[in-house]
Amino acid sequence: MTTIGIPLSLLAIITAAALSFALTWLLMPLLQRYALARPNARSSHKIPTPQGAGIAVIVATLATAVVFAFTIDAKISVYALAATVFIAVVGAADDIKSLPVLTRLLAQTIAVGAILSTASGHLRLFPVCPLWIEQGMLLLAGIWFVNLVNFMDGLDWMTVAEAVPIAGAIIALGYLGHIPPTTALVAGALGGALLGFAPFNRPLAKVFLGDVGSLPIGLLLGWCLLELAYQGHLAAALLLPFYYLADATITMLRRLVSGDKIWTAHRCHFYQRAADNGTPVIQIVGWVFAVNVLLAAMAIVSVAIPSPAVTALAMAGGATIVAVMLFRFSRAG
Repeated sequence: MTTIGIPLSLLAIITAAALSFALTWLLMPLLQRYALARPNARSSHKIPTPQGAGIAVIVATLATAVVFAFTIDAKISVYALAATVFIAVVGAADDIKSLPVLTRLLAQTIAVGAILSTASGHLRLFPVCPLWIEQGMLLLAGIWFVNLVNFMDGLDWMTVAEAVPIAGAIIALGYLGHIPPTTALVAGALGGALLGFAPFNRPLAKVFLGDVGSLPIGLLLGWCLLELAYQGHLAAALLLPFYYLADATITMLRRLVSGDKIWTAHRCHFYQRAADNGTPVIQIVGWVFAVNVLLAAMAIVSVAIPSPAVTALAMAGGATIVAVMLFRFSRAG
């Protein structure tokens, strides 16, 4: 498999970061005027704050990925690009005027289905399972992943603290030849674009991503992780987003058991409870970033040392670290 060199990866990251920073800066007056996010039951902010900087992040990501893919004579699926733009447009519409739940789910289904259609027919996660069942499970998992990234984007720097370590791990695995070069480029471009956005989103944030950013970021991260799983590294693909998966999934299950409507705004996530109990935002995202760096290291080790014992130890270690983090958040104050 073709690999992506470190100089090219760094150049892609720097390019995406610079483009994202410039576009966010240019968009700020328009967002301030037309796209204010007013505090609601889910919000961590207390005053109206502009949202929609995800436009800059996604434009910078896609533009950088396409240009750099062209330089190495690689191609990024038109379906993946179209799905990302489509879900970003849906997110923008939802930012402006809240869309019905079924409309959002239908749009997400179309976008995730387009991503799944990009996979080659011979790539399977569970060969013993009929293809239609596997595809159905992946469709549901993809929709959930897109939503959980959106759900978890409720604190300044939170998406940066989650996505940048994942992007870094995927770049490293691309350099080692364990993942397709275009996937590594997309991850690098996304990580760089989020770094360019980070100065505007540091606590207290001057601007938010909005659904126009969080939804396509979830789609792109999900695509990168799916490509990693298709290469035979399912454990690594689960380890990288382990914190997000645990926090969002446990929270959803608890709300279901309590009879709550899971699509309504709330502040029940573990990180939100820590913030409500008085833990500083910068401390929360710092912990999340540190945990994600550890998870990224474990994922890389599980791929670099293809041993069932190493994989089991990495999964057990990741589960333990995340469990400790969730417990700490639930008791923080």
